[in-house]
Amino acid sequence: MSESKPAGAGAGRSAGDAEREVVDLCRDLIRIDTSNYGDHSGPGERAAAEYVAEKLAEVGLEPQIFESHKGRASTVARIEGEDPSRPALLIHGHTDVVPANADDWTHHPFAGEIADGCLWGRGAVDMKDMDAMTLAVIRDRMRSGRKPPRDVVVAFLADEEAGGTYGARHLVDKHPGLFEGVTEAIGEVGGFSFTVNENLRLYLIETAQKGMHWMRLTVDGTAGHGSMTNKDNAITELCEAVGRLGRHEFPVRMTKTVRSFLDELSDALGTPLDPEDMETTLAKLGGIAKMIGTTLRNTAAPTMLGAGYKVNVIPGQAVAHVDGRFLPGYEEEFLADLDRILGPRVKREDVHADKALETSFDGSLVDAMQSALRAEDPIARAVPYMLSGGTDAKSFDDLGIRCFGFAPLQLPPELDFAGMFHGVDERVPLEGLRFGARVLDRFLDQC
Repeated sequence: MSESKPAGAGAGRSAGDAEREVVDLCRDLIRIDTSNYGDHSGPGERAAAEYVAEKLAEVGLEPQIFESHKGRASTVARIEGEDPSRPALLIHGHTDVVPANADDWTHHPFAGEIADGCLWGRGAVDMKDMDAMTLAVIRDRMRSGRKPPRDVVVAFLADEEAGGTYGARHLVDKHPGLFEGVTEAIGEVGGFSFTVNENLRLYLIETAQKGMHWMRLTVDGTAGHGSMTNKDNAITELCEAVGRLGRHEFPVRMTKTVRSFLDELSDALGTPLDPEDMETTLAKLGGIAKMIGTTLRNTAAPTMLGAGYKVNVIPGQAVAHVDGRFLPGYEEEFLADLDRILGPRVKREDVHADKALETSFDGSLVDAMQSALRAEDPIARAVPYMLSGGTDAKSFDDLGIRCFGFAPLQLPPELDFAGMFHGVDERVPLEGLRFGARVLDRFLDQC
């Protein structure tokens, strides 16, 4: 890595250049189609990895690109801190996105259009916004010679949307030295605002996330002619099992993180919240109700169904896929419930499985988040929450890295933020992006 200027040189603490550049960087990233179809049929992340590497190299860093499979590439760089002997911080983001059908969108999902005060496109919130914030802030700090207090590793990763096998998991397994000395990390789906009233905005910091079991369900039956009565029809058996599972409501389980969030929310609203009456509680949460509601219990959503090849042939096998998510500490209960609901005829096997995570909401890194948010928004209060999905933090946890979701965004109260993830017309407010760049820069001063 090239030598940087002494701390305090150049532009001082101001993140002005980062704030001016972040929107353009995000537009550029959105315009690079990195759709991840769960196999290798998509465009891959190589073009995005090269773009990020070029932007980092322009300011004197020495980024490395790691290609785990043709076209599946991640970019990693280390920024020297004032005190390299201190434990390092990791900032990670993924450059892949879920696919999008342009016909469904108001603006083309890969055009990076600006309209109605927002930047529209696939990846605008999941998560090329945070990639752009990170790039903008690091570029500004390198140009102005403002070292962070400790080493910072930045990783722009492939394949998160399909479980991270060709991105974070590959790097952790094959190149763990990249993260030497890293003890803490920040990544996606945290630090976004929820406006309570004119005097209070909560910023939700992810301290936990559900584990996953993406499953294939198989039923074998007796093949035969479609005109014949068949009491061993694989489709019938599977559909009945999938129907039971899809309609099942798993019991509420109050984890440490969710309990902390509800306590904070109760204090913010000035009213007690009854854990036995979660419907009333969720009604107070507006656009984030769906995101929070799914952290109260295990879930299993049937997502794919297939069988047969001809209308007059009863197939000998039927297959379904299910997206299963379990709360920290409740994996065994979840699997036992699945087997009871599905019944003995259904064979269940994992397509992809990963653990749940949970850490406490304390320490100097949390203090730095709160301080940075309050400096840019005087009515901010940081609170912990659990993510219903999963992130690359699961891989970095294997290295003993304590992970948080902190991609700061100040959002207008009317925006359905939860609906932006994997949804149609995904978009991020321009002012939210600029706010995020300022907060991230302040955070790095104090981390």
